Amino acid sequence: MDRLYKKLEEYGKSDFYPFHMPGHKRNPLSVAGDFPVQKDITEIAGFDNLHHPVDVLKTAQEEAARLYGVKDSFYCINGSTGAILAAVSAAVKRNGHILIARNCHKAVYHAAYLRELKVTCIYPHEDSELGINGGISPLRVERCLSDNPEIGAVLITSPTYDGIVSDIKRIAEIAHEHKIPLIVDEAHGAHFHFSEYFPVSAAELGADIVIHSLHKTLPSMTQTSLLHLCSDRVSRELLTRFLGIYQTSSPSYVLMASMDACLYKLREDGEKMFSEYTGNLERARERLSKCRYIRLENTMTDPSLGIFDVDRSKLILSTVHSTLNGRQLTEILRSEFHLEMEMEAENYTLALTSAADTKEGFERLCCAVEEIDRRESLKYTEDLEVQEKSRYQELKQIMKISQAMDALTERIPMEESIGRVSAEFAYLYPPGIPLLVPGEQITGLLIKNMRRYMEQGFDLQGLSDVSNASVLVVTNEMREASLKKTERTV
Repeated sequence: MDRLYKKLEEYGKSDFYPFHMPGHKRNPLSVAGDFPVQKDITEIAGFDNLHHPVDVLKTAQEEAARLYGVKDSFYCINGSTGAILAAVSAAVKRNGHILIARNCHKAVYHAAYLRELKVTCIYPHEDSELGINGGISPLRVERCLSDNPEIGAVLITSPTYDGIVSDIKRIAEIAHEHKIPLIVDEAHGAHFHFSEYFPVSAAELGADIVIHSLHKTLPSMTQTSLLHLCSDRVSRELLTRFLGIYQTSSPSYVLMASMDACLYKLREDGEKMFSEYTGNLERARERLSKCRYIRLENTMTDPSLGIFDVDRSKLILSTVHSTLNGRQLTEILRSEFHLEMEMEAENYTLALTSAADTKEGFERLCCAVEEIDRRESLKYTEDLEVQEKSRYQELKQIMKISQAMDALTERIPMEESIGRVSAEFAYLYPPGIPLLVPGEQITGLLIKNMRRYMEQGFDLQGLSDVSNASVLVVTNEMREASLKKTERTV
């Protein structure tokens, strides 16, 4: 069969002259820098159309579906963001009701805004020491669905950014008992399918739509993602309609070729790649687990925290028992050892690994952490007192997201916003999980936590005031009018 990335390579070497887009005309001398312009084309003869695939792109997506063992797979070239928007839009009717995990990515909330959905949130359990979210309790899902029979779909994130996996099988069973689909944002779990070392993919556990970011944990270019349709509970027709709305009409062939090459490599060499990778990873985990002050968080399954399984590809390096915080550790690793971490949090830093990591890379990380741990051992002889921290506080939803974002608003100083209804988001990025969502009531604890993050140098985003000195809130008049309207409806 024709492979997209091979066809692009061959076409780039041919004598065909492009009197068509893109404007660089596949001429490397026309651009400043080294870019793969020879492979960057538009929809020309022989290269199919992503929005109406009948040839090479249709075959590539069918092959992706066979590889993952699902009903249908769709190429998404604006990351999992577009896939989430399409999945929510297809699964829940406009002005409908969706049940989501509160630690979902901001794209879920954007979908709720665009479709004017009512949102009910389930807060995950939380590790109070590190501030890491646990899993989503199936019992909480059951309770919410029983109390809200009008809910049209359930959406959770599993694994989380930190690698926490919920009991997908049981949650899917509960959703199906209520005759609604389960959508799983498994963006960080695209690698699960390729080794028993990792948790079982949601696509094999009963989820109806599963979203994978190939670029996060597999060897594919940034912005590449797969949306898997695993059942008939969500209309394929609606799904393709919304993918056509949320994705560009000029999809990048460079990105699509990257997906094709990635999946071909995994099909042909995946077993060998993952055998070497998991061996290197396990040896690194064993070394890091011996550090006393910069501790590898060895999160195990814990029903009390809703943790059904964990993704061991994520190396969570806790600073709780050291003199450092997560940001300081990250900076030392970057400036002294030239190691870039995936994410920094208040009490830890996260190293993301993949099958593309080398033995040398793992060795450098282990040596660096061991050296920092040795330095910490010289600073004191007793463990520091552990202070409990919480990243996500349960907030009261006063208005729908769409109502709050479209309401009359006013800007007030952050400290004066306590008790008011937010008209905008606030989140740390990464991971892009909102601390505050439009329509939620602002609390004193939330403001205190946000101030603490800023004082420690973390990147607080989302507020329209880039100085983060003020918050956009719904006017009291609009809030009261919304509450009266809700009361009349009830």
